[in-house]
Amino acid sequence: MDAALRSLLDWYAEMGVDVPKVPDARPMRAKRPAPTATPKETPSTVTAVPKTDLSKVKTLDALREAMNGFDAGALSDGARQAVFARGNPEANLMVIGEAPGRDEDIQGKPFVGRSGQLLDRMLGAIALGEDDFYVTNVVNWRPPQNRNPKPDEIELCRPFIEKHIELAQPKILLLVGGISMTALTGLTGIMKNHGQWQDVTIAGTTYPALPLYHPAFLLRRPELKKDAWRDLLSLREKLLSL
Repeated sequence: MDAALRSLLDWYAEMGVDVPKVPDARPMRAKRPAPTATPKETPSTVTAVPKTDLSKVKTLDALREAMNGFDAGALSDGARQAVFARGNPEANLMVIGEAPGRDEDIQGKPFVGRSGQLLDRMLGAIALGEDDFYVTNVVNWRPPQNRNPKPDEIELCRPFIEKHIELAQPKILLLVGGISMTALTGLTGIMKNHGQWQDVTIAGTTYPALPLYHPAFLLRRPELKKDAWRDLLSLREKLLSL
């Protein structure tokens, strides 16, 4: 039994779920001065358009450099660093989460805490190893107190995720959590839209995208892991069809 299948059986043994047969795999930035309030603008206002001209960014390394140098206002002021990506940028699968948490803010990589460990196990359950996917977020700085990112913060970061997708050119997008799903598809309600394939068009290219429950949500609602498993099988089927 290979490591992926062993991970699968371990995961579902915790839930008492009968496991169907899985086919073999194919091969701290400095603080900026507080903005001055005006009668029509308060210090909490977030600029909706980034100053960086990402049209000139042609590589992932250049995108990382642009992100590290970008002033995201209060969002980046409260974070140690920008969280860019981890995994294989040449993989067919690009996993897009919501925003960094405490562990991610410390390490500078997405999905490295408890939720990230579960995500890796979930992908390992369909025989995907660390070289088979590339992980990032729609928001690249940890929001204060790990709260959900606000709509204006998502819009502030939108040019970065769109450029990230454009440069990585994956074959499939996995949208992890309702915030990433809404940001890239406009849909709301992960409970009703998980597992339903969507089209996401970036820079003229359309990508098949699958919304998936966030691992943090599954840790709170383990009974939904059965649904997540069906969604993962759908993902695997799509990957094998490439």
